[in-house]
Formats: sequence, structure tokens, C-alpha cells
Amino acid sequence: MKFPFVFRPRLLDALPGYDRDRFLRDLGAGITVGIVALPLAMAFAIASGLKPEAGLWTAILAGFIIAALGGSNVQIGGPAGAFIVIVYGIVERYGLANLLIATSCAGVLLFLLGVLRLGRLVRFVPVSIVIGFTNGIAMLIASSQIKDWLGLSIAKMPADFFAQLTLISRHIDTFNPYSFALGVTCVLGLFLWPRLWGSNSPIKGAMNLPGMSSTAAISARVPSPIVALVTLTLFAWYFKLPVETIGSKFGSIPRGLPAFALPAFSWETVKLLVTPTITIALLGAIESLLCARVADQASTLRRHDPNQELMAQGIANFVVPFFGGMPATGTIARTVTNVRAGATTPVAGMTHALTIAVIVMAAAPLALHVPLAVLAGILLFVAFNMGEWHEFAKLKTYSAHYRILMLGTFFLTIVFDLTVAMEVGLVTACALFIRRMSGLFTVERVPADGTVLQFKLYGSLFFGAVAKVDEVVEAIEQGPDQPVVVLDCLQLVHIDTSGLDALRGVQKAALQRTGTLRLDNLQPEVREVIVRAGFDAGR
Repeated sequence: MKFPFVFRPRLLDALPGYDRDRFLRDLGAGITVGIVALPLAMAFAIASGLKPEAGLWTAILAGFIIAALGGSNVQIGGPAGAFIVIVYGIVERYGLANLLIATSCAGVLLFLLGVLRLGRLVRFVPVSIVIGFTNGIAMLIASSQIKDWLGLSIAKMPADFFAQLTLISRHIDTFNPYSFALGVTCVLGLFLWPRLWGSNSPIKGAMNLPGMSSTAAISARVPSPIVALVTLTLFAWYFKLPVETIGSKFGSIPRGLPAFALPAFSWETVKLLVTPTITIALLGAIESLLCARVADQASTLRRHDPNQELMAQGIANFVVPFFGGMPATGTIARTVTNVRAGATTPVAGMTHALTIAVIVMAAAPLALHVPLAVLAGILLFVAFNMGEWHEFAKLKTYSAHYRILMLGTFFLTIVFDLTVAMEVGLVTACALFIRRMSGLFTVERVPADGTVLQFKLYGSLFFGAVAKVDEVVEAIEQGPDQPVVVLDCLQLVHIDTSGLDALRGVQKAALQRTGTLRLDNLQPEVREVIVRAGFDAGR
């Protein structure tokens, strides 16, 4: 089979006919998303055990590359909350240098998935598994932020969920009320700000008086994370609150461009990093394509190209580690913000990256005063919005298969990690699917005279259902001599090699009783398999 290589970024299709009006819409959307992405990029990096600049430059470089080379008009790429737990675990187990190597290798793997046009296969991951690991990751993100939210004096948090809870309980006596007050205020502000300026808000209604409407419009468009970050940072700085900040923990944030550096690379190291590489690539592919599907549903623009999107994600993840970045993927919250802000082309995503770069160049020293409790509050808010918590309440309305997959993936993600959860989840999904499909195959005996043994086959005769053919063999062995075995295949829609082998077993049983086997009413697909295998059963 040939896989034609097609590399055509959506940007090339969007530029013909591009006018000033669309540029202004993309510019406004890009600046808005850039402002939203700034605190999230720092928060994601810090929560992942990295310095804040790792998140900032990932948002800039990966965000620009994914927008410029991707297959979606409006998708925003960059560091994502889903990677926090994965990156933290890799850094703790393998070290920062090996994280960079694993990320670049994952980029190569993502690019190959796009080249081989396997983007659509991600859609075959059951939604129950996706919801299970998404809720599990959200829970892990929340648990990792409790330390900074409470202001506890813990030098380093472990990656394991239960170890985190144990360590937190042991250091609860170091509780910092100032950090906790900032964190709680941040979370409450993030929830209340959009509601204060919503369409039904009394404040916005009051602001819509003559001469005040512009103020309301500007306030409504200011992203809540920026409001929380700026106001609470100024408050903590002005009153000199005794809380841990980015500056006190990480030092200064470089204002210049990051230096290009090659991590120490060897094939021996790559072989040791197979598991983290596959984990990053798998999560990156799932998150980016799910995000692109959400973008398709939220906008009226042309649907995304999944293979082109994977290739762009691959290039971004291959390049970013050379500048000290972290894994990147599509980000649902920022993408939806981009759509709602009026984006029409990938230019908006490129503008978002440039906006972050300008802010970092101009105002990097100001980030030193940001309290970690405020960033923890932002991430707790992200974790809450990330989880599909209502799905737990709806579990009783779903099948047992759905509940097993969702809850199993959720608990495995928390107790072990995403790789184990995905592997076990997919294997369980396949096993449950085989079980369900095998239940759809039935063998019905039809009353007949004399030496005729007649049966009707229904459904798909595949490896998971061949055991049901044993009743035909038993009927032959217990039936008359010289039987004429007739299998009516009118309702048999599919057969595989295992099913064909089962038919050979029926023929062998008939021949041992000096009888014959006849297959009637074969469907074209089933007949083709039988003819190609050279199976002669008196057709």
C-alpha cells in the first residue's frame, strides 16, 4: 500500500483572498489568546518541575510552528495541563536532559504518524478512556498544586499521587495563611470574573449607561487569569506578604532569546526512553486531535486535516527541546478562546506566539514577583475545567462496559500513570469489544429430515466467536451416518481466517462420518474470503 506524502499547511489555503478585515480579527484574537496563555505557560512549566521560561518559550516557539504548519485554522498549540503529570514524572525518573531527548523523539514519531496518514486512527480511542484519563490527569494536577496553594514548606514533591498526599499531611504544620488567602482569592476571582461581566451581569448592565459602555466592553474582554495574576501580584508586592514567588524560587527569567543547545544524544539513551517517548507522542496526538475536533465544532471554518496537524505537532516537539522547551500539543481552552475572539486563520495562532514573545522581552523582570500560590490557584481552576466531572453522575445510565473502561482508566491514571492506564484501557476495550461482537454471532439449528443437518449462521464469524461452531461439530458427531451438513450463510456478514479454520473443522467432522458440507447463500465478501483460501465445501 502506498502512502502519498502530502505536506500542505492550512496557512497556504488561508492566505489567498486574505484582507485587512480578516487580519484585524486575527490580530485581536491572537493578542487576546497570547495574554491568556502567558500565565498558563509559566504555571504549566513550574508544575511540571521546570523553570517558568521553559513554558514561555514552548508557548512561543511551538505555538508559532503549530499555527504556521498545522492543519487547523484556529488551533492554538503550546504547553498543556495534560502534560504536567507526565513531564514531572519523566524529570523525576530520567532527568531534564532525557526529557528533552524523549520530547524530540516523540516529535519524530508524531511526524511519522502524520506522514503515514494515521491521524484518523486516534478517533478509534473510546471516549470512555479519554474521559477517564482526562479526569485522572485533572485530579493529579490538582493534587500537585496543594503544596503551593497552602504555602507548605516542601522542597520537592514526588510524582506519585499517594506519596504527595502523605508528604502534604506530614508538612501541614508549615501552612502559610497568606499563601492560602491569595490562592483562594485567585480561584474565587477566576470563577466570578466572567460572571460579573456576562450578558446577565448587573455590573455590566450598569456599565451600559451612556459613556460607560466602552469600559464594560474592555473589562469583559480582559482574561480572568491576567486579572488575577496582576492584581494579586501587586497586592502581595505592595504589602510585602511573606509568600514564595517565582523570583525567590527560580531567580530571574531571561529576557533574551533562548540559546540553541543539543542535548547529549546516544542510541543507548533513546532505547531507555522508549516508554516516555511513546507516552508523550500518544498524549500529544490524542490531545491535539481532540482539540482540533472541538475547534471544528466551535467554528464554522473548514474542518482540520488530522495528518497535517500531527506533522506540525511533530516538528514543534522536535525543535522546541533544542531551546530548553517542554512537550507541546493543542490546547482546548486557548483554542476555544481563539475562536470566540474572532480568529479566522492560522495568523491568529502565530500572533498569539509573537504576543507572548513581546511581553517576555519587555516585562520579564516583573514576573519575579508573581506568588506561586496565585499560579497554583490558576492551575486548580484549569484542573476543575479540564475534568468531565458530570460524567461520574451519569455513569448509572451507561453500560457496564463503559463504566469499567472509564473508572478503570481513571484509577489507573491516578495510581500508576497515563501509559499504564492507556495500555490497560485499550486492551480492556478490545477484550470487551470482542466479547460483545462474539455475542452477536449465533448458530441456529433448522429442523430437517433424514440425514440432513441444517444450520443458519448469523453475524460475524471471527476468532472471538469460533467456539460457537463447536455445537455444529457436536451435532455431526452425535447425528446420523453419511450426514449432509448445510450451513445457510445468508446472514453471515463477515468471516476471518479463524472462522475459516472453524469451517474446516466442520468439514473434517462431516468427512469422518462419510458425509459432506455445503455452504448456501454466501454473501460476496464471505465468498471472496473462502475462494481466496481455496476452501472447497460444495458451493
